[in-house]
Amino acid sequence: MSEALNRLLRIMARLRDPRDGCEWDLAQTFATIVPYTIEEAYEVADAIARQDLDALRDELGDLLLQVVFHARMAEELGAFNFADVASAIADKMEARHPHIFGSAIDDGQSREDHWEALKATERAARGAESALDGVALALPALLRADKLQRRAARTGFDWPDPAGARSKVVEEIAEIDAADAEELASEFGDLLFAVVNWARKCGIEPEAALRAANAKFERRFRAMEIADPRFAERDLEDQEAMWQSVKATEGGSG
Repeated sequence: MSEALNRLLRIMARLRDPRDGCEWDLAQTFATIVPYTIEEAYEVADAIARQDLDALRDELGDLLLQVVFHARMAEELGAFNFADVASAIADKMEARHPHIFGSAIDDGQSREDHWEALKATERAARGAESALDGVALALPALLRADKLQRRAARTGFDWPDPAGARSKVVEEIAEIDAADAEELASEFGDLLFAVVNWARKCGIEPEAALRAANAKFERRFRAMEIADPRFAERDLEDQEAMWQSVKATEGGSG
């Protein structure tokens, strides 16, 4: 395994060689590569959702290449190298599992509570000034909303039960109804944020729920197109009837 990794590191070094390297690879920076890094992470998630292990192997390789690429650029700047990256995460994992790698006793906390307490300690050591520090700006907006709310909730700033969060959703809908054109986008943002909060209070992962809803819509829409290749030429009433038929075939009320 180490030889396979070393081979990949050598390939990246050659691609970035100032004299004999690849023109495209040499032109890249952290900023230009990061969109590919994010894309590869999503493709890993897609392979898992499709339960395609062959694709997962390939996508994990693509994601590993991104780590190697970033590490190589950092090494060229004299900042750190791939070994430093691996050592840092190994140190972090041992520190976050003291009951496994140390002498600490498992105190019965949930894994999430224990993990978050350790991460909070790490953030404080790095000089964090807010409970919200460290929630990455690059996260998808829905996922970031959930993480911001969870962080805030650990300070006690949270609805005591789902009913309060639900009432906020109803309130935001009313504000959309009363909004003018300039306010509309802001009010829709507030509604989406409130819906995420309600889902969280109900124990639902909003990002996973929306991915499932996307997949369900795509599956049903494609079924209509297959059933009638001239689907787009039908009027809305006929299209809705087909939609209801597909739903009935699948079963369920969603």
